[in-house]
Order: sequence, then structure tokens, then C-alpha cells
Amino acid sequence: MIKKIVTACLLLLPFISTAQITINGYVTDSISGEKLIGATIYDIDNKEGTVTNNFGFFTLTMKSNAANLIISYVGYKSIIEKITGIGAHSVNFGLPISNALKTVVVNGNKNPIQQQTQMSTIYIPIEQIKKIPALFGETDILKVIQLLPGVSKGNEGSSGIYVRGGSPDQNLILLDGVPVYNVNHLFGFFSVFNGDAINNVQLVKGGFPARYGGRLSSVIDINLKEGNKNKIHGEGGIGIIASRLTIEGPIKNKNTTFILSGRRTYVDLLTRPLSYLVSKGKASIGYYFYDFNAKINHKFSEKDRVFFSSYLGKDVFSGKSSDQYLDDKSELKFYLKWGNITSALRWNHLLSPKMFVNTTATYSRYKFLIGAAEKSTSGGTNNSSFGYDYFSEINDVGLKSDFDYSPNSKHQIKFGANWVYHTFTPGINAFKATDASFNIDTTFGGNKKYTHEAYTYIEDDFTLNDKIKINGGLHLSGFLVQNKNYQSLQPRISGRYLINRLSSLKLSYCEMTQYIHLLSNAGIGLPTDLWLPVTKNVKPQSSKQVAIGYAHTLKNDYEVSVEGYYKSMKNLIEYKNGANFFTNAIDWESQVTTGTGTSYGSEFLIQKKYGKLTGWVGYTLSWSWRNFPNKNNGVKYPYKYDRRHDIGIVASYQISKKIDISGTWILATGNALSLPNQRYADLVSLYPNAANYPNVQKNSSFNTIESFDKLNNYRMPVYHRMDAGINFHKQKKWGELVYNISVYNLYNRLNAFFIYQQTNYQTNTTELKKLVLFPIIPSFCVNFKF
Repeated sequence: MIKKIVTACLLLLPFISTAQITINGYVTDSISGEKLIGATIYDIDNKEGTVTNNFGFFTLTMKSNAANLIISYVGYKSIIEKITGIGAHSVNFGLPISNALKTVVVNGNKNPIQQQTQMSTIYIPIEQIKKIPALFGETDILKVIQLLPGVSKGNEGSSGIYVRGGSPDQNLILLDGVPVYNVNHLFGFFSVFNGDAINNVQLVKGGFPARYGGRLSSVIDINLKEGNKNKIHGEGGIGIIASRLTIEGPIKNKNTTFILSGRRTYVDLLTRPLSYLVSKGKASIGYYFYDFNAKINHKFSEKDRVFFSSYLGKDVFSGKSSDQYLDDKSELKFYLKWGNITSALRWNHLLSPKMFVNTTATYSRYKFLIGAAEKSTSGGTNNSSFGYDYFSEINDVGLKSDFDYSPNSKHQIKFGANWVYHTFTPGINAFKATDASFNIDTTFGGNKKYTHEAYTYIEDDFTLNDKIKINGGLHLSGFLVQNKNYQSLQPRISGRYLINRLSSLKLSYCEMTQYIHLLSNAGIGLPTDLWLPVTKNVKPQSSKQVAIGYAHTLKNDYEVSVEGYYKSMKNLIEYKNGANFFTNAIDWESQVTTGTGTSYGSEFLIQKKYGKLTGWVGYTLSWSWRNFPNKNNGVKYPYKYDRRHDIGIVASYQISKKIDISGTWILATGNALSLPNQRYADLVSLYPNAANYPNVQKNSSFNTIESFDKLNNYRMPVYHRMDAGINFHKQKKWGELVYNISVYNLYNRLNAFFIYQQTNYQTNTTELKKLVLFPIIPSFCVNFKF
């Protein structure tokens, strides 16, 4: 037996490396100590490399006794380090920010697009996001993502994200690894993410790695900064409608850092006195929102770090009016409030030189409340009051562990597990009424639902040979609700074939399952949309997507990618004709219908990341369909956000160290919408159930029945718009001032917010009218750093 073992070992000796070096550590900003996510570590001699993970950590193992490394990251100067000696080496690298206007190219210092296994993935540097002009001068991450191919925007001003024919609820939006359920401020015109607090943004729209799950269309992974470890640093801005401030720095020593970031609008400070003045003291109306981010982290040792981060945001739209006639007085108040809370407590631990583990406890809550209250006095003695509230909420508590294991340079293995306990409050009505003769205080509506969601995964990014690299994995998920246990095994695979040093072909296939639904009442970002779980009767959504692409780098400055995709979706839900969020309070399942969807198209992107001129040009040609047996006579119809053509152009040019300019231009096919072909007056009383038939709906405002030849039978006008901005940088002894002037809708394109029909009684014809939301809007903002 011993002889056989010795013989086997001798046979394996040629395959066992006698010289192996393992290098691990963190890549950071040399000034602030901020972790750099996606930085490249490349060995010039061995032609092998890796990238840092979401925590700035890397590990690289090679069959060699030395490594000659180039460490690089977009916007930073590359450094070269030589490490010798067999065994494990723990080394941290700090990269200096590059202020040079000219492009400096070091061969092998980047992770070019053609080398990457992952397709349909885009990293957006946060500094590039901040340069792009925006509405009212408020930089918005989601607005920038809408400019990328494969991503459609909703209505004018909306921050809704529609990726490859999917709906907003099919996007997994993570803030420090915690899902955010409603990302809208000001009814969808802004998102909840403050760019000053953000470190990194990544968009994944296909070829999903196995570590992601729970949604069908995309992952938007956003990571907060960790805080400057060397000194107290601050930045902020004062704009037309909002101001913001961020403070970060070390606590006592460099082992503990913090960051605090806040933003608030002051629209209410203007609208309340104005509305009070216009109504002669009888009414006032106001709106504001705020965001607050906090994060603290502590380094116990080179192997252990603990982080705690939290986000709190809220929108408040409220008003009141009063009236008096003789001794009769009345006062009416109304309000609409919604907001998110997220928290994450995570522990990074280095188990061995080749294995890194991140364990995170998470909490997420989204809640909205809409209501009104009235008080009245009659004759100075008879008092009465009335109040109505409608609210909905979703609470998540979760725990997950993610492992990164790099046995050698040929394999990058990730595996882990996640568990989430959901509490759904789908829609509760609270009613109060008091008078001299009665007192009512009651609640009714949907019951709370408690569910468990869990998944485990494994994936490997491995190199077969010099030309073929594959990322393959499995994602196994389960969902327990009402004693019903749903399970799903989802294979994921993507790969690239290197044609030559500058070009590659890519292919991916993935299956996704989603266990929660969003019942949407409108497409304009209203917070009354309801998050609901699957039930015994309502099954999980699922999708299958295949994509093929070509990637090429031109002269080390321009990256070009072309992708084609096809996606099929099952068990999508929508309200039945005539149903809405008020009618579903008790039994929402009876108010919905189930159908399927398909989307397919091609995407083109050319991007420049280095030099004076940076930006991209993106174009999408796509089709998106829906098919519901109880709608449109069972015939497929275009999805509301089906966009045949979508173009986005983004450019930023650094004229000098003191001045830079930027601009964007977008053009998109108009949204699809349903307009009635026929309207029958005064038939509601004769045919009370007519609205239950396909392509027929009841219009209660005019007591009519409207009929459509088919759903989404009309297109809104083509949408196009140009924005421009200029930044003036001025150095001060205490820091830097940046004066920003930007113009939204530069050539004053009157894009339609929505289309409606109106009868012209002079000609006795029906005309189409459009409501325009934003004309040309100039804005001014002062940003500062210290």
C-alpha cells in the first residue's frame, strides 16, 4: 500500500509546483486610505493577475518564487512592486491620484474589457458621475445609469430603471450589500443616493454571477466610502433646491474611521409661505426630503475588520387648509410620507492567505403612509373629527456569509449562503371618526405575511488556457410562505474566447428567480406601489437569458463592446382591469392576473476612461413584449417601456486644471400607452360588469365605458434632450471650491410627461394633449472640499 502511495506521488511530482508564491492584501487610495474596488494586480513576468473584490481585498497565487506586480486603477497612477520569496506575503498597496492631463500608458497595467470573463457588466467611476450635468444641479447615480445601453428611463424626470425589458421591481439595488426597496425622491425625479458618500457603482444586466439572486433584470451594487484614515476631510455643496455635507476621518488612530453624510431639500421653505400668501392665509403646502448616511469601521488586525453602516431617508409631502363661515370652522390636513432605513454590520476575516470571508447582518425597511384628517366646529360647541390613513411596509432581517478562495492564479472561487426573514404589511386602512353621538376607531385591510428566503451559491472564475476563461456557478434558492416551500436551482455560466490580444468573443446564459412582486399603480414613481410576496396561488417570477458579445480595445484608450440578448420571463403579475391598490386591501390575489414576457435586442457601447476626454456613446435596439391571457384578447402587446431605439452620449473634457466641461444627449422612442378608440356614455349602470372584459375599462370620472382595439396602441412622441455643464475649480488654503453651472434641457425640448385625450366641442372631435414637465432649467451650485 505504501509503495503505491509513493509511486503515485512520484507520478504527480511534475504537476506539483516546487516554487509557489501567494500575495494578498488591500489596494487603497494613498491619501484617504479608501479601498479601491476592482483595482487590477498584474504580474508582468508570469502574465497572470487578479482584481480586488468589493472590500478592496485581493489574493494571487502563482507557480513562481517572485512576482513583478503592476497595481492600477482608473484615475490613479500605477505603481510597480517586486516581491520575492516562496510562501505567503501580506502587502497593502496605496495608489496616488493621477492629476496628469495626458494619458500615461503602461502595458499590462489595466484589466481590459476583452480580458474579462464577465459580460453585460459596467463599472462607473464616481468622479465621472459627479461631472455629468443633472436636474437642478443634483448629481444622480441612477440618472447616469439610464444613459447606458440596455437601460431605459421611465417618464420625464423619473429615476425608474428598466433593464432589458424588465420592470423596476426586477432590479436588485444594493447599498453596502443591503437591498433598497424604493430608491425615489420627489415622486421619482431624484434617487436616494448621495454621490459624496459613494465609493463604487457597478451595473450587472446579464450573465449574472451565481452570488447574486432574487431579481430578474439587473443588479446595481453600490458601496459606501469607509472614511479617510489619515485626516479629517469634508465635502459638500449648496444648490438651488438642496444642500449636502459629508465629513469623514480617523478616530484617535488610523485603525478606526468614520463617515457622516447628509442631504436635505428646502423646497418647503419656499412653497409654504408662498402658498399661504396666495391663499390669503387659508392654505399652505410643502415638500421636502432628506438622506443621511453613516459608517464606522475598525481594524482589529491585518486579518480582522468590522464595519457598521446605515442609511436613513424620508420624503414628506403635506398641506393644510382652513375655512370659516360664521361660527362654522373646518381644518383639513393631508400628508404623504415614505422612506427607507437600511443597516449592515459586517466582519471581514482572513481565514488563510488564500481565503477571505465576509459575514454580514442586514436590516432593511421601506414604509409609506398616505392620509388625511379633518376637524370641524359648528356653532362653537359641536366638535367632530375625521381621519383616514393607508400605509404599507416591508421589513427584512438577514444574515449572510461570502467566501473568496484563490487556490492559484487559474481559479477564483466564491461561495456562500444568505437568509432573510421578510415581514410584509401589504395595505392597512385606519379610520377614525368622532362626533357628539359616536366614536369610531378601526383598522382593516391586508394581513401581515411572514416569509423566509434563503440561498446558497458557488462560482468559479477559472482559466482553461491562454484563450478561454469561464465563470460558472450554481445558485440554489428557497422561499417559505404559508407552509408552501418554493425552490429553484439556477445555473449561471459566462465565458470569453480571446481572439487576439485586443479582441474577444463572449457568451453567457443565466436563470433567475424572484419571490417578491411589486404591484404598480402608475409609472411615475408614486410610493403607493405595494411590495408583496409569492403565495400558494401567486407563483415566483422566473427568467432565462442568453447573450453573446464582442469586446475590443482600440489603442488602449477606447473600449468597444457589442452584445445581443434574448430574455424570456414567466409568472409576471399585473392588476386586472379596473383594480387598484385601494381595491386589493383585503384580497389582493383576486385583483391580479398572471402572464409572460419576452425581450430581445442588441447593444453597442464605446467608452473612453483615460485622458482629457472621457465618456461613452451607447445605442440600444430592442423589443419588449407582454402576454396576459386576460388582457388584449390573449394576444401579446408591447410593454409600456418598449423602446425600439435608445441613444445615450456622455462626454467630459478637462480644459485645464481649473476648468472642465461636460454634456449629455439622449434620444429614445416614445413610451407605449393605451388610448381608447371608442367611448360609450351612460352605459355603466346598464352594464356594471363591462369593465371586467378584455380591453374595456370604466371611467368613473365621466360615467363612461372606454374600449381599446389593443393595449398600448399608441406611442408618445420621440424623447430627446441635451444637458450641459461647466465646473470652475479654485484652490484655497483650506481646500477647494468648485462653481458648477449646468443647464437641463439645453435647447428647450418640450418632452411629454404624459398624453391625455380632450374633446374639442367646437369641432366635436377628440384631440390629444400633452403635459410638459420640464422646459430649459439652468442651475447653479457651489461645491467645496476641505
